Amino acid sequence: MRFSTLTQRIAGDAAAAWDIHYQAQALRREGREIFLLSVGDPDFDTPAAIVDAAVNSLRRGETHYSDVRGSLALRQAIARRSGPQVSPDQVMVLAGAQCALYAVCQCLFEAGDEVIVAEPMYVTYHGVLGACAARPVPVAVSPEHGFRLDPLAVARAITPRTRGLLLNTPHNPTGAAISPQDMAQLAHLCREHDLWLVCDQVYSGLLYEGAAVDPGSLPGMAERCVIIDSVSKSHAMSGWRVGWVVAPEALVAHLANLAMAMLFGLPEFVMQATCVALEQDLPAVRGMREAYRQRRDRVCAALADCPGVRAHRPAGGMFVMLDIRATGLSAQAFAQRLLMEEGVSLLPGDAFGPSAAGHVRMGLVLDAEQLQVVCRRIRACALRLLAEQAGGDIDGETQNRRVEHETYQ
Repeated sequence: MRFSTLTQRIAGDAAAAWDIHYQAQALRREGREIFLLSVGDPDFDTPAAIVDAAVNSLRRGETHYSDVRGSLALRQAIARRSGPQVSPDQVMVLAGAQCALYAVCQCLFEAGDEVIVAEPMYVTYHGVLGACAARPVPVAVSPEHGFRLDPLAVARAITPRTRGLLLNTPHNPTGAAISPQDMAQLAHLCREHDLWLVCDQVYSGLLYEGAAVDPGSLPGMAERCVIIDSVSKSHAMSGWRVGWVVAPEALVAHLANLAMAMLFGLPEFVMQATCVALEQDLPAVRGMREAYRQRRDRVCAALADCPGVRAHRPAGGMFVMLDIRATGLSAQAFAQRLLMEEGVSLLPGDAFGPSAAGHVRMGLVLDAEQLQVVCRRIRACALRLLAEQAGGDIDGETQNRRVEHETYQ
């Protein structure tokens, strides 16, 4: 039987990026001790007040069809969070930021359009743009320059076929954040070349350094700026599947039509819970944010003098990129050795693009004590690889770590 060409456009190398994560899950099911840091799923529970709001909504019988755009109460809460210039009519609620990004690209881009994206890029971007037959145009960001997206490089990538610029800040996988100065220059390019600016900012609630910037509030950007956000990371609600779009009203109308054909609205109890997440000042949320910051600092300190490994300190998000090029292995080979020999699952950077070759992405999704153990295991693996390169024996520190591995439970 024949399938549509869509099935080919959404497949490819990026779709296989999670293979090592699935392998780690299989090893864990077999009883192996596996430290799973290959996916950005918060290890915290959703705060109790949010869960209670969902339960209370269910008990009130709010289990019927909802407004396809999202409940008015939630859209009002998102509008207030987004700034005084945003009205509820500019908000569309969808089933997670991933669904929101897919819907936005379906309504903005089509066959032959070019969309500029910083590379490395989140692995689903290829499939999302491929689904509408648009072509991602990667602009490389380098570890040597802190993974900064250079507006001059973006300007050089613009052609008559360019239709939009897809940004992700703080960036996944690198944790780099776009500065207000660079965002202003990128906005100028969008105005000058009549481009859409789509800003994926699902990690905006986890920005630790630098100032956040709202591109939609910049001069001349309200009519061409699309903001995508969610509570998945900031509120430990990844499984609730709720995200949103803030955009011009005309685009929101198109998104509502698309949602009518796909989703027909989110569950009311999920939206009631999200209202609490956005409107209440929850100590648990502040605590999670501070915990991620402390985990970042602890990992970077623990690996600061690690032979063969260099940790890039992220400005935001819940990942640390590790440069492992000095070990002599590719990212895929290093991640495989680390998983099989040390029981630590990290995602190879190559999955995000060639500029992340020689890097692995480490999720900050375990508590500080476990992360300390993980760092010791990364060090042990790196030392062993360097010893193999030199043709020498494994040193005493690695032998000691093996004893620790056998006794740590």
